[in-house]
Amino acid sequence: MLDSKTAQRLPVVQTNALTRKFGDLTAVDSITFAVNRGEIFGLIGPNGAGKSTLIKMLTTLLPPTAGTAIIAGYDIIREADQVRRQIGYVPQLLSADGLLTAYENMLLSARLYGVSRRERGQRIERALARMGLSSAAHRVVGHFSGGMIRRLEIAQILIHRPAVLFLDEPTVGLDPSARDAVWDHILDLRKSFGRTMVVTSHHMEEIDQFCDRIALINSGRTVAIGTPSELKARVGPDATLDDVFLDLAGGTDEIEAGGTYGDVRRARRAAREHG
Repeated sequence: MLDSKTAQRLPVVQTNALTRKFGDLTAVDSITFAVNRGEIFGLIGPNGAGKSTLIKMLTTLLPPTAGTAIIAGYDIIREADQVRRQIGYVPQLLSADGLLTAYENMLLSARLYGVSRRERGQRIERALARMGLSSAAHRVVGHFSGGMIRRLEIAQILIHRPAVLFLDEPTVGLDPSARDAVWDHILDLRKSFGRTMVVTSHHMEEIDQFCDRIALINSGRTVAIGTPSELKARVGPDATLDDVFLDLAGGTDEIEAGGTYGDVRRARRAAREHG
């Protein structure tokens, strides 16, 4: 068994030639990278590049065709149950139930993650407070704005205190103000608890501003890995991350939409269908 100091130095997420095929289509092709403890690691690339498929494998929702990955010390294939205890996953598609209150959604998550009855109330209150939703705890989620829904979904995955958060397009469908609010809470989680995060996004400005390092993926393969500054330097002295995307991956596709529950559901479904 590793001692605590050694464990602290090891990557929290480590992929090794991770591959996923669907018949003749190779959606993820031998991807290898490491994410350090407390790091916000961005995954960028055009729609259909393989980002969401990669996330699904890392969260044990989809088995790899070849290769493997280690999450918080556990193998995604041989120790999938242990991996699931260590992670929190916010998918692109809407996961909060609009017919329930925020508290009721949180209670369902607490039960799903096996939080004891004795601890549920306190953990729910703390998670809602952490995401700025205490005053909305007993409001029906169908009346929430898009930003509030996303913050609730992040609160739901905090209930079991995971080591790694996977956020697939956490600000999809949100206006700039709501995106900023969501990122404020994401950064607070890293600052306060040292959470490690893997984030996908089509918004290059937020990836540039908030991610420590980035992997650019195209056609299922890793095109480049580095800090935002390192990747921009590869393109030119005055390059933006949009320039990096255009130069290495060939395009951008940002999605912005309105803020109601129905708007969020439609925007995320559209992102999924075209991703």
